[in-house]
Amino acid sequence: MFDDTAFESANALPLYQQLYDHLRASILDGRLEKGAKIPSTRLLAAELGVSRNTVLNAYDQLIAEGYIESIEGKGTFVTRVLPEQHLSTPPHLYRQKGQTQPPPLRLSKRAEALLATPVLPYDYDNYAFRTGMPALDAFPYELWAKYIAREAHRLHPLSLMAQDTIGYRPLREAIANHVTVARQVRCTPDQVIVVSGAQGALDLAARVLVNPGEKVWMEDPGYPGARGALLAEGANIIPIPVDKDGLMVEVGLQRAPDARMVYLTPSHQFPLGVSLSLARRLMLLNWATHAGSYILEDDYDSEYRFTGRPLASLQGLDENNRTIYIGTFSKVLFPSLRLGYLIVPEALVDAFRAMRHYVDGHTPGLEQRALADFMTDGHFARHIRRMRVLYSERRQYLLNAAHQLPLEIVAPDMGMHLIGWLLDDIDDKAAARQAAIHHVHVLALSSLAMTTPSRSGLVLGYAAVNEHEILEGVQHLAAALKEVSA
Repeated sequence: MFDDTAFESANALPLYQQLYDHLRASILDGRLEKGAKIPSTRLLAAELGVSRNTVLNAYDQLIAEGYIESIEGKGTFVTRVLPEQHLSTPPHLYRQKGQTQPPPLRLSKRAEALLATPVLPYDYDNYAFRTGMPALDAFPYELWAKYIAREAHRLHPLSLMAQDTIGYRPLREAIANHVTVARQVRCTPDQVIVVSGAQGALDLAARVLVNPGEKVWMEDPGYPGARGALLAEGANIIPIPVDKDGLMVEVGLQRAPDARMVYLTPSHQFPLGVSLSLARRLMLLNWATHAGSYILEDDYDSEYRFTGRPLASLQGLDENNRTIYIGTFSKVLFPSLRLGYLIVPEALVDAFRAMRHYVDGHTPGLEQRALADFMTDGHFARHIRRMRVLYSERRQYLLNAAHQLPLEIVAPDMGMHLIGWLLDDIDDKAAARQAAIHHVHVLALSSLAMTTPSRSGLVLGYAAVNEHEILEGVQHLAAALKEVSA
């Protein structure tokens, strides 16, 4: 079975590999027939004058790859069906009747729906006027690095174990304190669930509260990330128009009074920037209470109100525990932090905890610990106050520079972006594509809508661009709009 010349002393391969290669070749060319018994490792080692471990290693590799098999009490045999035969099995054995070609790769209906849902791009080359991006040039990097380094030095073995599913307790306490004061949210730390950004919050809420096929109201136009999370759970999304007073609740009542849930951005509607009126807030809460439905309140940037105090949250008005509140640090600090949170009614905490356990366990602990101290020491609140002043200045600078653009500008006195309505029936998607050629990033309003908008418009973010970048961006956008309207 193995002649004396098979081992080559000058061969760079180890002896077990040479033995493996020889045995495999013997099996494939038929010298060792299928089903044939081969010597035990002890006998073959004695025959070849090598260690038994050499033979064991060669046999183990052949067994792992399916060339030989060991049968207890009987010995080791060449397998009757070799691995190569599995790869060359005649296709007709798997084909359906009448099928001539292999079937195409298939996706679930939910995956197909997600492929058709717009995704906010992560192309950082086209910087002005990127939507949803905070002022990274004004973030206190050195201070944040000190908090991260301090927490890293404090780590001990228990810190390296799995953490609390709903988040680091001191961070949940800091979040509860912040939203109680700043957003008039009513909650305890036990109702706070720390997740991976707002998208993680949307995904978790949809998993816990929505069954496939159930109806969910959603603002139209609205945030595509929420649409994606709902579609991923098989929700039947009912688009509800938005006017100057926010989501048109009366339309929702006409189209789907039995909806399971409504998703909305009541304090600063994305992307139109309007706020939900008090009358509609009360109407929405009344509907949710009597219909047994839920309200998913996304409060993504409402702390950036430039005149007066920020509007109170919808959750703070809810006396019947129908509202789930979502907040994020990605748009306040920096996107890659990937920390957000939900505030859920006490009766739902156990359900959210259980679902979170099976989705991804928990959020990494180091950043949670650093953020908890960052907030407790007052740096988070100070950063928000500084950014509120900075964003107000950048908004005003963009308004002054935008006079040269063929746009009707609508800029609410809050947030991180404004709307520019296009004139002369210009296609906003074509305008956005042309702007990208000029290295300007704007969002086409129609790409955020589920139905055809009555007007074409562009979304321009101003938080992440300084005065020079704003002026340069306006000039490039003006050239792009001139070309697309020609």
